[in-house]
Amino acid sequence: MERDYAPLSAACVRALNDKLYDKRKAAALEIEKMVKEFAAVNNSMQIRRLLKVLGHDFAMSKNPNTKKGGLIGLAALAVGLGKDTVNYIDDLIIPILVNFNDSDLKVRYYASESLYNVSKVARSAVLKHFAEIFKSLSKLATDPDQNVKNASELLDRLMKDIVTDNSSEFDLINFIPLLRERIYTDNTFAKQFIISWITILDDVPSIDLVAYLPEILDGLFKMLSDPTFEIKKMCDAVLKKFLGDLHQNPEKVKYTDMINTVVIYSYYTDEFVQYTAMCWIKEFIDIYGSKILPFTSSILKASLASNSNQDNESQIRIKQTAKLVNSTLLELINSVDDNIHNTEEVKQEGENLDLTSVITVLIKELGGPTIETKITVLKWIYHLFIHLPNRMLVHMESIFPLLLTTLSYPNEEVVQNDLKVIAKIISPSATQTNNKQYFDKFILSLLKQFCCDRTLLKDRGQFIIRQICGLLNSNDIYRSLSTFLLDEENMKFASVMIGTLNTILLTSPELYDLRTQLRDIEKQENREIFLCLFRPWCHNPVAAVALCLLTQNYFLVCKLLQTFASMDVTIDLLIEIDKLIQLLESPIFIYLRMELLDEPVNHYLIQALYGLLMIMPQSDAFHLLRHRLKCVPHLRIGLEKSGSVKVEKDLKDGVEGVFDTNSMLNHFTLLQEKHRNYRKNADSSSQLDKTIAKIDIQ
Repeated sequence: MERDYAPLSAACVRALNDKLYDKRKAAALEIEKMVKEFAAVNNSMQIRRLLKVLGHDFAMSKNPNTKKGGLIGLAALAVGLGKDTVNYIDDLIIPILVNFNDSDLKVRYYASESLYNVSKVARSAVLKHFAEIFKSLSKLATDPDQNVKNASELLDRLMKDIVTDNSSEFDLINFIPLLRERIYTDNTFAKQFIISWITILDDVPSIDLVAYLPEILDGLFKMLSDPTFEIKKMCDAVLKKFLGDLHQNPEKVKYTDMINTVVIYSYYTDEFVQYTAMCWIKEFIDIYGSKILPFTSSILKASLASNSNQDNESQIRIKQTAKLVNSTLLELINSVDDNIHNTEEVKQEGENLDLTSVITVLIKELGGPTIETKITVLKWIYHLFIHLPNRMLVHMESIFPLLLTTLSYPNEEVVQNDLKVIAKIISPSATQTNNKQYFDKFILSLLKQFCCDRTLLKDRGQFIIRQICGLLNSNDIYRSLSTFLLDEENMKFASVMIGTLNTILLTSPELYDLRTQLRDIEKQENREIFLCLFRPWCHNPVAAVALCLLTQNYFLVCKLLQTFASMDVTIDLLIEIDKLIQLLESPIFIYLRMELLDEPVNHYLIQALYGLLMIMPQSDAFHLLRHRLKCVPHLRIGLEKSGSVKVEKDLKDGVEGVFDTNSMLNHFTLLQEKHRNYRKNADSSSQLDKTIAKIDIQ
């Protein structure tokens, strides 16, 4: 028994089942005419019967040709209905959508063509089924057959027109999950399809797609990493458009849901993605200002990572952007409240700086390998101590030891910035009440590092001490160093360290004020400074002599030089005296050379200089000093002889009246005796080690 396909005629049924397109087309025209007649008399029963035949019996058939006939028949039915299509939209669209998944490419092609014709007539009525249509279109975008792709692209363009023209009826809320689900596709054509829809929807004024940006931002950045240039270009354009939307309507978007996403992509291996993410971070700071403060640690970590990239051409702009992020983030710190008691109130407002997490990042990055990152971190710490000194007190114990360790880093700019931070912490003007504790800790740590690492002392010692003296009061620095070095048990280190401090004292511009004070010993304060320095300076005989020459204590110089006769005069000692003689010719000792012209001549000055001359072998330094002494007028020598007794008595009384010379000489002698015993024990220990080594070998 044959099936009943009424109201279709038998000829029309045969034509719809025919494999030839022309016959199916003729049957479609007959259906269109039939539907128009039904619609004219409002015969909805026959129309629905026809819909059931075409949609179920034909479009759902297992025969490909029958399916094709049903699809073209449904399109013809829609054309015949015209504006009345909206009343039958469900029965029209559902059978067509099923055929988008058909294994026959021609069926998929005709399904696209059929839905195109239905949508062209129905317009906004198809938006009811937009979700299913969008899913089908996303699949067809990746279809292996080019004809199917072409047909789906026509349908896609039509759907975009319909959505644009009827944006008020478009269900954006239900569309976003579809978009979010498909945005992570790996297919290039599917990515183009997704990006094109995002672009179109964002251009429609009445569709507020930017409000849902947090839900698709991650997928867009993922797409940005696609190796295909066209995809990158399209995605970059979309992201720039969204960034413009954010500037215009920042309050519409939950920025908190996007910052972490952008920060994650700032670590991406793709440099273009990394650069774009860093640009977004910068824009977020510009747009939202202090509201970004809760995210400071994660942004800081990202900017430091980008800042440490190699300086090849492709990464220069990433570093530049990272530096801008750093600078703008630092500016935000200026507005943070330093009152610890107010932090809870600010936190409730959502603009609190999580200082603990920021410090954690800084500590970790300071231990990193790159110079530029270390410098940036140190500038951050300094900035925090300037603007948030009270809140930084809590973190002092975790920061200060690391700052002390960084002093040994082999880069001057790093050490310079490190000393700047340390100086801020230990400065008497600092807000913390225990700055003296950190001052002493710094001095002790510095001496310990110099003692353990003589290369550091040799190569960087003068630089470090000069820098810290330039940043703080050199008087305080030298007093503290002197106090700790006086009790130093390692005699060899003490001698070397005093020699270094003495060279800095005599030559460094940063120590000018201290030198000026030491030359004016008429003031009690300056005499106390001299005595404080002299005691540890006795660790190094030549340094002690130089200090007395600087302070014009020539009688004491003579007495010290006399003790050299009983000392073990080594090559090292002679080299130090050689350097001192060279320094006597420098601008620092102009005042001493001018004193050689005084009347009456200072007998102890002449005797001190001749004492140096007698100790030295006939080297270049010997001849240099002898030539200088020859410049003293013989008349002065004569006058000196004639009045030597009175002059000598006056000068001696003047010196001893100010200082207890005998006590100072005794201290010098005792300390040198300790050095002699130290060297003797060290030599004995070394000899014993060699003997034990020989026994072990035998």
